[in-house]
Amino acid sequence: MVLFTVYFTLGVWLLQQQPVLPDFLWAGLLIGLPIILVSSRILRCNRFNRLVYILLIAVFACGLGFYHAAWQADQRLGIRLPDEWQGRDIEVVGVVAELPRNHENGMRFSFDVEKILTPQASVPRHVYLGTYFDKQAKPLGLRAGERWQLTLRLKQPHGSSNPHGFDFERWALENNLRAVGYVHNKGNNFRLDALAGGLFYRIESWRETVRDKFNATLGSAPYTGVLSALAIGDQSSIPAAQWQVFTRTGVNHLMSISGLHITMLASFGFAFTYWLWRRSTWLTLRLPARKAAALAALLVALGYALLSGFAVPAQRTVYMVGAVAVALWLNRNFSLGQILSIALLGVLIPDPWAVTSPGFWLSFGAVAIILYVTAYRIGGSQQLLLVSGGISGQRLWRSLWMLDEYITVQWAMTIGLIPLLLALFQQVSLVSPLANAFAIPLVSLVVVPLAMLGAVLPLDMPLWLAHIVMDWTAVLLEWLSALPQAVLAQHAPPAWSIAVGMLGVLWLLLPRGFPARWLGFLLMLPMFLNTPEPPAHGTLRLIIFDVGQGLSVAAQTRQHALLYDTGPDFSGDADSGNRILVPSLRAMGIAQLDGLMLTHDDTDHTGGALSVMQAMPVGWLSSSLPPQSPILLQAANLRRCSDGQSWDWDGVHFELLHPSPDSYAQEKTSKNNRGCVLRISAGDQHILLATDIEKDSEQRLLREHAGKLPATLLVVPHHGSKTSSVQPFVDAVHPRYAVFTAGYRNRFGHPKEEVVERYRAAGSELLRSDEDGAILVEMDERHFTVERYRNIHARYWHHSGVVKVGK
Repeated sequence: MVLFTVYFTLGVWLLQQQPVLPDFLWAGLLIGLPIILVSSRILRCNRFNRLVYILLIAVFACGLGFYHAAWQADQRLGIRLPDEWQGRDIEVVGVVAELPRNHENGMRFSFDVEKILTPQASVPRHVYLGTYFDKQAKPLGLRAGERWQLTLRLKQPHGSSNPHGFDFERWALENNLRAVGYVHNKGNNFRLDALAGGLFYRIESWRETVRDKFNATLGSAPYTGVLSALAIGDQSSIPAAQWQVFTRTGVNHLMSISGLHITMLASFGFAFTYWLWRRSTWLTLRLPARKAAALAALLVALGYALLSGFAVPAQRTVYMVGAVAVALWLNRNFSLGQILSIALLGVLIPDPWAVTSPGFWLSFGAVAIILYVTAYRIGGSQQLLLVSGGISGQRLWRSLWMLDEYITVQWAMTIGLIPLLLALFQQVSLVSPLANAFAIPLVSLVVVPLAMLGAVLPLDMPLWLAHIVMDWTAVLLEWLSALPQAVLAQHAPPAWSIAVGMLGVLWLLLPRGFPARWLGFLLMLPMFLNTPEPPAHGTLRLIIFDVGQGLSVAAQTRQHALLYDTGPDFSGDADSGNRILVPSLRAMGIAQLDGLMLTHDDTDHTGGALSVMQAMPVGWLSSSLPPQSPILLQAANLRRCSDGQSWDWDGVHFELLHPSPDSYAQEKTSKNNRGCVLRISAGDQHILLATDIEKDSEQRLLREHAGKLPATLLVVPHHGSKTSSVQPFVDAVHPRYAVFTAGYRNRFGHPKEEVVERYRAAGSELLRSDEDGAILVEMDERHFTVERYRNIHARYWHHSGVVKVGK
């Protein structure tokens, strides 16, 4: 069973790496042939040994996983919002299907469409919506489980596409959200029913009731959001600053409903039921106490997991507890590998996209490590099932507290998860062992039980006690987080170094007494030492990020890096800096910026600046921002960008062509026309970054720098607005590549059709961030290469609809 599960998982993972779905005609051959061979008499001949049998099982399992995932994907991709209904008002009736997540401008939630009122309209059953506060309209008081009539404006799921970035389109597909959009404030919106029928709607309604109780009881207490996350899985209630502390200290896995928390509560349920059942002879004679306790533990685990939203760690724990319960009821012994295999199949069969989730790898990876260091070792097998999600009675419970075993597990988790953490997040908390040593018992054994008591009992005291303990815990965590070397952040290691590093982990965690375990450290070194190769001398590596409706460009030379604009601020604590730029730059091996240039004072160009400045050192900041800008108040080594400034980095020339120095004294000059225009040159190859300049600035460039305007690549001014790209400017630049940075179906209609046509008529190859994702450029004095990230990293779920240009 273990062999089958491993290769089934491999097949599912392989499918998720495909740019297109496979032809199902091959499914019969790949799956059917091994079945025929395994079941035929030919395998009984001596010519076929066990190795051949294992190989056939592996091929069958891998093929089954591959085509099962393909079938699931084909079914789900068949549900879509028709092109002609994107951006149009559609009236529907449906139910708020989950706990709404609040943000500073409104809320977000999934919505189950029950009835479409607009004639001839077609809408997927499950959609993801947002509401936005409007001063002229009363905010909608949407609550989980309510039935509403709403007027929606929808579009097909489309997210940004950048190296090492979050894939929104995959997330939407996994969650069966086949359209996204918002509630039109001026539409016909009103509530029909306070609570729709259905168990899951009632669960979501109860979750919101619990959140309301926590907020009413604790008010503005700082860790109200943490308690909500621990009780009902509402992680969106935790402020970004607290998440940063939890991440830096490596305890973020505790600040949500994790497998450990579910296991603890299930253990309480098991122990209490076991103790109570044994008090009654009549009950014990009819059903053994161990079986009754196992059933109670499973119900507790399932109930708590459902309240949490049933994420991958919760699913894994429930299936493992269920496997142990079934074994007890059937009087069977399941091996530890079989229990983990049952959980793995339980997750992947209904949700094959789980293998692309970091939570999947961290959850199962953590359990696998615990199995590796405790199973079948002297003194180590007793506490295994409790930590990983199983129940095995009082002896198991007592052994958890053996200090030696606890330290062993903490050491194994710290070392064992390093390859996964570097591969997924490019950072490892160095203070995690110490932080988890006190945070695990305090949060899991004190805070979580008290929070759950506060959720189910009509008492306020448990919530205040839970908050006090959480406050004490957070004080220690904040102290650890403030240490200068609390986190090791680095580049994204190559795939081969991750594989070698995992072998090193296995070698290092061999049983005590095994010779030369220190060699495991040597196998882990390539993950840290194999840094990305920087550009050669005289070569520029450029990334035009896909940040939606905005602009951000990273320029890297041999020993220097510049970030030109930082994209938009999305909402609340989310912006281009912390969601896109910092993860990408860090993964590329750029740990600090020699320069940051903010071209002008528009939030679609400066929205991520503060996040970038907080995440990595910045040598100097050049901008045209006003002196009172909050960004400038937090920066050092300020410069004012102006025409005539230039510098050379590693054989690459940088020169500012705009704005003129005297423009800062001209109050009538718009902030767009005061944008910093940068020209980057390597030999006879040139790149022109034109920010949001308009016609007046283009005319000035034609007068003052006509000879410096020709460029191999141009980032088109102002996203392709009709206020820019006058014909003389297009003729003077005459770019081989014209890049439009615009958001998918943005409200401005950028780029405008007449502007696109000017560059097309000039013979330019057109690139668009909303269609092509990030644009990757490498330039030296002889070569110029351009790659579209959506092409080189294509996946079958990526949105391929043609974007219509604005009129």
